[in-house]
Amino acid sequence: MALLLGVDTGGTYTDAVIVDDETNTVLAKAKALTSRPDLSLGIGGAIGAVLERSSIKPAQIEMVSLSTTLATNALVEGQGGRIALIFIGFEAAEFSRAGLSEAVGNDPVISVAGGHSHSGSESTPLDVATLEAGIVDLPADITGIAVASRFATRNPAHEIAARDAVLRLRDIPVTCSHELSSALGGPKRALTAVLNARLIGLIARLIRACEGHLTHLGINARLMVVRGDGALVSADLAKVKPIETILSGPAASIAGASWLTGETDGLVSDIGGTTTDVCLLRDGKPSIDPNGARVGKFRTMVEAVAMRTWGLGGDSEVHLVEGLGGGLRLGPRRVMPISLLAVQHSELVHETLESALLRDIPAPEMGSFVVPLWSAPPIGLDQREQAIIDRLSGGPLPRGRVVLTRLEGPALQRLVSRGHVIVAGVTPSDAAHLLGMGDRWDREAAEKSLDLLARRRTGSGDRIAPDGRTLAEMIIAQIRKQTADCLLEAAFADDSRDWQAEPEALAAHELVSAGLDRHSGILKTQLSLGVPVIGLGASAASFYPPVGARLGTRMIVPEHADVANAVGAVVGQVSMQMSGTVTSAGEGSYIVHLSEGPVQFADRDTALDILQSRLESETSARARDAGVEEVRLSVTRDIREVEIENRTMFIEAEVRVTAQGRPRIAAG
Repeated sequence: MALLLGVDTGGTYTDAVIVDDETNTVLAKAKALTSRPDLSLGIGGAIGAVLERSSIKPAQIEMVSLSTTLATNALVEGQGGRIALIFIGFEAAEFSRAGLSEAVGNDPVISVAGGHSHSGSESTPLDVATLEAGIVDLPADITGIAVASRFATRNPAHEIAARDAVLRLRDIPVTCSHELSSALGGPKRALTAVLNARLIGLIARLIRACEGHLTHLGINARLMVVRGDGALVSADLAKVKPIETILSGPAASIAGASWLTGETDGLVSDIGGTTTDVCLLRDGKPSIDPNGARVGKFRTMVEAVAMRTWGLGGDSEVHLVEGLGGGLRLGPRRVMPISLLAVQHSELVHETLESALLRDIPAPEMGSFVVPLWSAPPIGLDQREQAIIDRLSGGPLPRGRVVLTRLEGPALQRLVSRGHVIVAGVTPSDAAHLLGMGDRWDREAAEKSLDLLARRRTGSGDRIAPDGRTLAEMIIAQIRKQTADCLLEAAFADDSRDWQAEPEALAAHELVSAGLDRHSGILKTQLSLGVPVIGLGASAASFYPPVGARLGTRMIVPEHADVANAVGAVVGQVSMQMSGTVTSAGEGSYIVHLSEGPVQFADRDTALDILQSRLESETSARARDAGVEEVRLSVTRDIREVEIENRTMFIEAEVRVTAQGRPRIAAG
């Protein structure tokens, strides 16, 4: 019996499962609240509980694998550490492309001369003096540095020089863009490096927390991490390239969905606390996004499952739609459910809500709280941010006692985006508790908070709802509606027909609504999904069954759907992939672009063979480092040539090598 431990750390819960790899059965499962900022508490609680329920000794565990939605959630919510970008050899206008300027925000940028040409030759010498001065002047609270140089995938020399300068002058983790992708497209590559740098601290803390607790328990097994394409990588690699763990949780959910249901085709919809992630399962495999993973508003160069992600989950913030008619909208921001905060701070929550309920028309901020998340007081704050932090030094407070002026509202949002604090408010999870769909947290607090929110007024002066229970039913109906919209958008995006409109517009079209309503008049309409939906997540059993009926398809919520990500974390394979390029400077000149720089050959096939041999050696070594004993290699060559006057002219070639295998299942 080979025993595998799967751990999934989400925005709200950390799940743990023990799987028997020989019998393909789940032996035990457990949940614990994800603890911030000390993630080890939640990880330790989940692992300890699952070991206790299974009566399995720690030394019997032979492999541990970790998946997480923390990276995805951080990008969707605009969170992460403060970073700096070293931008080498680019024009000023290129900073505004591919969403790069938005991703950098107000963080510092060091623009210096340098960079290479398409052939890999140096176009401009690196301005070392300006680079070093900029590094020395960086603020003290920078947690990561991204380096991007023009045509670094053709010659990474200037990125490497910049990285060496940072490591010499400052003790800050560095991400070089050429290490994340071999593709051209400097601004998009720089964007990917920026996001990686922003996530380094978050994912490193998670992995260290997991490693520390495994050691404490006496689990002497290899730790793997799920990558965004569903493959497993070593924990050490994930620390350096955390961007590859975006969509890690969703990718694990795809593997878990197929393993738990035996289904080979369907739309997999995974609802967590923060996001809903939808992916098409075809022939037992997830689709891979050829354009790079898209998370929130950013399109990266990370190879990952073709997942569409929405800021919709059980802990989504409930917004009131402005206007005469009113209405509700959920997300995209996650807030802490009031019913959960009340478990931890019962007196504060109940006294505040009861006081607010004495008013017939409560102020908008009543019923909202601000919760500190830091372990050590944050540094590098402006005056308004520091004032908020000082007020929260004793613990959570009602929002009205934290934000005292209108100018402090944006300061609070900045603290939320950096992960220093979280807002607590009404969520679908609170609605579910009031309606009896959940019982983990404080139902009475949920009822009071919903009663309070129901008293808010629409533009016409009417109450949103007559009471909290009615409002709870409205919230559950809204999460089901938005879930159906997500599935429709994903279906239109993945459908084989060449639709002449964007998936979002098609999903919202009046004819689509009529088709789902089975309208029958002079026109008769009918629309349904052509594949089943596999619903995953702790709240899927509560929210999803009516969604299947609405979309006219089979809704499958399997046993263990609540821990599908943790299951998927241990049923995958290691897959290491590398690619390289051969270009031509003219007839009889073939340039192989290697990590140490370009090397020229006189023969095309020799250049291709040299590149392939190098890639095979490096991918095999990485796979073995990840614990694979029997490495399987696959190679593809994409050679681009044209015929000119009956002569073949070489343009460019890409060689891609993949090393795969199951990780060695043995302790140590």
